[in-house]
Amino acid sequence: MPAAGGGFTVAPVACVLAEPDRLAAWEFERPGASVDAWRRALAGELEPARLPTAGHAVPNAAGSAIVSAERAVRACTEAQAVAAELRLGLKAELRPYQARGIAWLRETTAAHGGAILADEMGLGKTVQAIGYLLGRAPLGPQLVICPTSLIGNWVHEIERFAPELRPIAWRGGDLAAEAGTIVVTGYPTLRGHGEALAETEWATVVFDEAQMLKNPRTQVARAARAIPAAARVALTGTPVENHLDELWALLNLVVPRSFAHKTQFRRRFVRPIHEGSYQAVVRLRDTLEPIVLGRKKIQVAAALPPKIHCDLICDLTDEQQRRYDELLARAEEAGFGAGAQRHSRVLAALTGLKQICNHPGLIDGELDELPGRSGKFDVCFDILANNLESDSPTLIFTQYRRTGELLVRHCAERFGVRAPFFHGGLDAAERGEIVTRFQSPDGPTILVLSLRAAGTGLTLTRAADVIHFDRWWNPAVEAQASDRAHRIGQTRPVTITTLTTGTTVEEHIAAMHERKSALADLEGAEANIAAALARLNDDQLLGVLRRKRGN
Repeated sequence: MPAAGGGFTVAPVACVLAEPDRLAAWEFERPGASVDAWRRALAGELEPARLPTAGHAVPNAAGSAIVSAERAVRACTEAQAVAAELRLGLKAELRPYQARGIAWLRETTAAHGGAILADEMGLGKTVQAIGYLLGRAPLGPQLVICPTSLIGNWVHEIERFAPELRPIAWRGGDLAAEAGTIVVTGYPTLRGHGEALAETEWATVVFDEAQMLKNPRTQVARAARAIPAAARVALTGTPVENHLDELWALLNLVVPRSFAHKTQFRRRFVRPIHEGSYQAVVRLRDTLEPIVLGRKKIQVAAALPPKIHCDLICDLTDEQQRRYDELLARAEEAGFGAGAQRHSRVLAALTGLKQICNHPGLIDGELDELPGRSGKFDVCFDILANNLESDSPTLIFTQYRRTGELLVRHCAERFGVRAPFFHGGLDAAERGEIVTRFQSPDGPTILVLSLRAAGTGLTLTRAADVIHFDRWWNPAVEAQASDRAHRIGQTRPVTITTLTTGTTVEEHIAAMHERKSALADLEGAEANIAAALARLNDDQLLGVLRRKRGN
């Protein structure tokens, strides 16, 4: 809208977000000239330059200019072209904003050598990165560096979405990498084996959860900057956790030529922003716009289904691996017996293994120190940290009472948050009080729930984020629990994150969810599952329970 003295001011307006493929058939109540022009432009019947101004009036970060008509149409058609190109190689149905993200990564890394994809959690940064890596596969070997607990998840997702690629989980040793290979490694391995990684000329390096490199003086950050790569991509939902110097560290990591001098960055942006300069904020936004892309769920809500499923494969720590193998070896040595004895022993082994996946302290009783001992536990609290930062109330479901108590305890220890625990040991009045308090605008930001006690009948729509901390055999039970947030009254897309410990019985459960096998469709308690497993012979049973080291 026009501003006094020329130029324009930016004001929000009500709008409909229409996907390009559906625009032609979309029924608008009062379609304006820009709707018809866009339809004709996408059909190749109108020169982009003839789009009316209202059809491409997207302001830049500084509010000093709008996107040109040619640029707007090109961005749209390039995203459509990327989606079409990847339709065969990428086994995922890309949403329009994800296709745009891949096209943007291509364009930005070609122009600047690097990019930061900072979409909000749950919008699919991983699948966008995999789509980008797939397109660059012929250019040479590529590298993904992530938290250790997510190595298995990256390998799993690459195999799932891009079967043409060859992911390798690397923890040191010989490194044979060629075109089509994706080496996946953790930040601790980067710190200890950075020189080996630096010996390869990588076509692409992706830094997942890149906020872990926010301190440029650390050994791991120096090792990251030393990796030679034609394109460098940082993935993070929180490019700034505490102060703007962290943002400079990420910019220096992915586009070092443009952000070489920290002192200059502080003089131009950090200091004046701390002193309250709005113009410095505008300058920073304008500077970041070509390099950083961050979308929020609310911005792409029309392109999202009511639920966003985010399945994470979490790695076992060394302690968990040891405990898991020891427990199963003891069970195998003792034998599973027959009849009622076999049923009870199978149930005991199953319960013990799943509790080790949650946290080894649940088995050995050593609970003084909680973090760093369970991959799943650490991933869960990283998610919670992001959600607390964005003021997103979260539900965490677990099937075990003691696991819920550990989650509540660590919420207090790490975040100072008093998270209520909704479980079967509470009476009706206590349960009602927890629900009422959580639903209130100033209620607790985290609510831990027993899957059995809270799986049905509750309305908890203040939360739009749900975490399933451990896996239940019946996917319908998990879906019912997720629907505590996804109910009438919910106004936001609901992100449902399931945490699965890779190489364990939990991954077997997840595979059965995908196959919708008869075992996964069983109803009732875990005892019924134990009964079904008890009917297997010993070799079959151990095949389900044993850790798959080759994954």
